[in-house]
Amino acid sequence: MFNTTPWMQRLSMAASVAVASCMLVTATPVQAQSSYPNRPIKMIVPYAAGGFSDQASRVIAESMSKTLGQPVVIDIKAGGGGRIGAEAVTKLPPEGYDLLMTTNGTHTYMAVTEKNLSYDPISDFTPISLVGSYGLLMVVNNTLPVNNLQEFIQYARNNPGKLNYASSGMGSGLHFAGEVFKSMAKIDMTHVPYRGSGPGMLDVIAGQCQVIFDGGAKPFIDAGKVRLLGTSSARRDPRYPNMPAIGESALPGYDLTYWLGLFGPKGMPREVQMKLNAAIRTAVADPQVQTKLAAMGLYLVGSSPDELVREIRTETDKLRAIAATIPGGVQ
Repeated sequence: MFNTTPWMQRLSMAASVAVASCMLVTATPVQAQSSYPNRPIKMIVPYAAGGFSDQASRVIAESMSKTLGQPVVIDIKAGGGGRIGAEAVTKLPPEGYDLLMTTNGTHTYMAVTEKNLSYDPISDFTPISLVGSYGLLMVVNNTLPVNNLQEFIQYARNNPGKLNYASSGMGSGLHFAGEVFKSMAKIDMTHVPYRGSGPGMLDVIAGQCQVIFDGGAKPFIDAGKVRLLGTSSARRDPRYPNMPAIGESALPGYDLTYWLGLFGPKGMPREVQMKLNAAIRTAVADPQVQTKLAAMGLYLVGSSPDELVREIRTETDKLRAIAATIPGGVQ
């Protein structure tokens, strides 16, 4: 029989421990991904509480919580038309526990309007899914003596510089919508940026501003606090089928459609990315989610990560072409 000496036994034991340690180190990331998620997930919304993005994100987050088995908690980081929250996500670890639910305001509009944007809309994020698309609702203060777009444009031409329009921040989609409207209608309005559409809407109701393009305006329209004049996308809003789109009734060619999309910090593991993508697809297929978001005017989509990236590239090119036609640009 072969007998091992004590030093050989110690060497064999040390080798076994080393191999086991290597296996543990190698297995840990895989195990971490396979067990994802094992703690609450934070979904950052870069716009003010109470606005369209906040409302829609809460509906999606509730559905994702059920699918993933962990709470998906909304974290509002408003300011800068959305850039503050978007930039914050780029600095977080790509483990799947910090996400960004945003609009194309931070990912296409700012790419066009901001010369020194602090992040790259594509390379600094992990794309997850396009959630849905929607049009903005153009509403005015009730004291404004107009009932339709034609009357509004004529009033603005008769009162140059006396109208203020609110937006969710410099370079935001709402800002872009106002500037394109001004250019096409050949009118003069003053831009007043806010930290989100919610605060801007409150000032339109109060009369500090007279106009806002806002996806979350329905409750205020239905309550009679503001007057609806048109919708920004080419197709009519399903909630107001009798209200013509802006491009249909007054400004042919006006067509600005907005979307909601989910992202993570760059470098997110593929398995985590696709698990989140599947959770979004489950959410948009849920009849209860569909009912709630249709009531907000959101056409649900659900896409692959690659489709989301293609949407960003295509839309950015389109917006650059539009911006080039605006005297002085969008500033």
